[in-house]
Amino acid sequence: MKEYCGNHFILNGEIKLVSEFNNSLVCKGDTIYEVIRTTGGIPVFFNDHMQRLEMSVGYRNKKMIVDIPEIRSDIVKLAEKEKRKEINLKIVFNYKESGNSYLIYYIESTYPTSEQYRKGVKGILYWAQREDPQAKVLDFRMRSEIHKELLNENAYEALLVNNDNLITEGSKSNVFFIKDGVLITAPDEMILKGITRKHILDICGAEKIDIVFGCVNADDIGKYEDVFMTGTSSMVLPYCCINEKYFNASHPLMERLRKIYMDRMEESLKNF
Repeated sequence: MKEYCGNHFILNGEIKLVSEFNNSLVCKGDTIYEVIRTTGGIPVFFNDHMQRLEMSVGYRNKKMIVDIPEIRSDIVKLAEKEKRKEINLKIVFNYKESGNSYLIYYIESTYPTSEQYRKGVKGILYWAQREDPQAKVLDFRMRSEIHKELLNENAYEALLVNNDNLITEGSKSNVFFIKDGVLITAPDEMILKGITRKHILDICGAEKIDIVFGCVNADDIGKYEDVFMTGTSSMVLPYCCINEKYFNASHPLMERLRKIYMDRMEESLKNF
């Protein structure tokens, strides 16, 4: 898969043509990154993403290559050059012995259709766990293997199952199960804490919706009324099925959460 999208990218604060993009700037060394949805060049939940970037850098015992105001300025600079309506943006800190690099570029972005939001998408179970779930670090091998499996199964997302047969998260999303008006999601320490997930949890607190932090056993998914994912591209998206287990994908609690989340997203764009 091509790593970048568009005609320009930012390298160490300078606008470059994509003909100068070198995958070794991302693939080699230790890479920490953030992916942010943008609308009209404006990043969604920018401050939340920057907080997580700082946390990932600290967790890996690294230092920020540039500060947040410079990242903000470079995002605006790239947006003015590319003029994209809606697309995901990637911020990369790459650490090597030979020198560190900082990049910002657009990536190929696929968003769910209105039909997928209405009817749900197919999920599969995939037995794997992140080596370091607390930090957003690139794992090209796992990402490539999951991508092949999704293509083989014509599925939208893979739910990761650990050695204890527990579902922790999606390959590029977090997961929530619904039963008896209660949300069930994995504990923070077992997953990469997504920005969309953070806002769903905040909404649940404000709306007094009960949450249980625990992992669902892969053998028990059929016991739940509905399942949905949260993520940068998917936002709040239901599953219609996971392997051979089917769900109605239209639970009113999920629909309520999605509506409030969309309102929050619009507010974040105004506050950038």
